[in-house]
This record gives sequence, structure tokens and C-alpha cells, in this order.
Amino acid sequence: MKELLYLKDNQLKELIIKLFMGYRESFADAKKTLDKYSIGIAHHKVIHLLSINKGITISELLKKLKITKQSLNRVLKDLIKLETIIFKKDQQDTRIKHVFLSDKGEKLFEEIFFVQKKRIYSALLDSSSEEVLSFNNVLKKIINE
Repeated sequence: MKELLYLKDNQLKELIIKLFMGYRESFADAKKTLDKYSIGIAHHKVIHLLSINKGITISELLKKLKITKQSLNRVLKDLIKLETIIFKKDQQDTRIKHVFLSDKGEKLFEEIFFVQKKRIYSALLDSSSEEVLSFNNVLKKIINE
């Protein structure tokens, strides 16, 4: 582990490139499915967040995505047209909307997830338990979790 304390810039650049390539490849796998519904990566991000944050509010969604209201509205309008999301008003404060995936949205998420899962699952199977746990811990630190 001591050799990691002396990482050079070129080694860090290589790691950043690998993270980018991993992101690019795992999302490229989902592109065919996204294209089939005429949606893009922004829609995929919203669908993915809604799958793990059922009933999230619009303001919480904005914080997690780190995007503007205008950008989110465009994506939400597209997802409404596709009948993949539904809104429910908060019971205490009706100004607050909670967003959920509809049944159609859940199926779309599963379709995308299935394709992405293949690559990730294959890479994890080809790794030792220690490698998987270490990688997961490093990723958590990168995303400040």
C-alpha cells in the first residue's frame, strides 16, 4: 500500500481515464435501450435515481442531480410523455410533489439495468472478494459517501 502514497500525476491521470472509460462503456451498453425510447443519459440518470429514491421530491432530485430546474423540467416532461413517471402531492404540504416511477417506468429501468448489469457483473466475477471490496470503498470515497 505504501506505493500508493507516492502516486504520480500520470498514474492519477490513468486512473481518471479508466473511471471515465468505465462510465462511458457502462452507459454505452444502455444506449440502445435509451435510443429505443428516444431518451438520453439525462433521462437515464433521473430514472435511476427514482428507482432507488422512491417518492423523492423535486428539490431533492435537483440536489442529487446537481442540475437546474429548467434542465430537470425538460427531462421530466419527456418522461411524463412516455408515461414512465407519476407525481403525488405531499399529504401535509400540497405544494410539494413526490416523484415515482410508474409501472412502465419500473420496466424501463429494469430493461436498462439488465443490460448494464452484464458488464459490471462480469467484471466483479472476474475479481477477488478483496478487490471488489477495496474498489467499492475507493468509489465511496470518490463520491464522498
